[in-house]
Amino acid sequence: MRVSVDPMSAEPSPRTSAPANEGGGTSPAGQASQLLRTPSEGTVREKEQGAQALRPHAEDAFAAELAALAAQDDRPRPACWRLSPWAVATYLLGGALPDGTVISPKYVGPRRIVEVAVTTLATDRALLLLGVPGTAKTWVSEHLAAAVSGDSTLLVQGTAGTPEEAIRYGWNYARLLAQGPSRAALVPSPVMRAMTEGMVARVEELTRIPADVQDTLITILSEKTLPIPELGQEVQAVRGFNLIATANDRDRGVNDLSSALRRRFNTVVLPLPESPEAEVDIVSRRVDQIGRSLDLPAVPDGIDEIRRVVTVFRELRGGVTTDGHTKLKSPSGTLSTAEAISVVTNGLALAAHFGDGVLRASDVAAGILGAVVRDPAADRVIWQEYLETVVRERDGWTDFYRACREVTV
Repeated sequence: MRVSVDPMSAEPSPRTSAPANEGGGTSPAGQASQLLRTPSEGTVREKEQGAQALRPHAEDAFAAELAALAAQDDRPRPACWRLSPWAVATYLLGGALPDGTVISPKYVGPRRIVEVAVTTLATDRALLLLGVPGTAKTWVSEHLAAAVSGDSTLLVQGTAGTPEEAIRYGWNYARLLAQGPSRAALVPSPVMRAMTEGMVARVEELTRIPADVQDTLITILSEKTLPIPELGQEVQAVRGFNLIATANDRDRGVNDLSSALRRRFNTVVLPLPESPEAEVDIVSRRVDQIGRSLDLPAVPDGIDEIRRVVTVFRELRGGVTTDGHTKLKSPSGTLSTAEAISVVTNGLALAAHFGDGVLRASDVAAGILGAVVRDPAADRVIWQEYLETVVRERDGWTDFYRACREVTV
């Protein structure tokens, strides 16, 4: 006989980004030791790590903005949401509040895309963020979860080896052998925790997960229940539960989503930045955030080099120069905005530690070469042709041409 389990009776556990199948516990399925921490231990550890975290979670890094929005948000909120849909969209897109508080933009792109994503989470359909690599899918999913639930760490990282336990639940095998199947021996996955607590769970790189494991989500998303056949019970999702998944266009054909699973998602495609100015703005903002955490020079000192990096990436990615006069061959890499951010950040580190602190062409040249030339044979020819036919002839780019030639030869 199936017995319905009160979702709120599940034992609370501290935040963790590790799914039930990962970690160093006693379970062969990968029992996560973090799930066994007591709330007090988790709080102490989080406080100790707060001052030295290399990359704080979104809800921690932007806690002041979230608190300001919550204080002035008088619009209707869906069940268990920390903010109204309007406030969530404002948090992602940025803006000024009536009291003068400035909310920094987390995503630079069409407003309608964010609005559709937010309203999807307020319905009973899950959200699939789709796009080419580097279009901020993970970044957007993290900030959506932080704004809606106040916790972005209920995360399942999709890989070719992700088992069902990562999405459903695992077992504490020491208790299982000693006491037999029981709720005390069950280790909840991030998805199961989100169901019981009315929060947003995240699944990264959904199309990298094996197809049979992907289909574990069908019952969860359609029936909003998670059966536990070993106990003859089920967990029912409480209001506020939803799921955000990400997938990139380059992975089509790896583990395509079944039509049954795809129907459970509302798909939102995140595009590449529409204009060079928008991409420069995105790169500048992210590099500035990363740089401040690493004590690197301020971004304005290298804005010209950022424009150059973005221009090179956009031209090679699009297969044509900015003026539209010269067609180009595109290399095998994606040359995404995320890769541009990485190139510039690495260049700032070089300028800070081995230069005068000002970002120059010589600091970004090696990073660009590494991003462009993924296939040593074909991509190197494309890159050299681009240098000689475009960069060499471009006014004001002589230093950039020389720096790139130096690392290319």
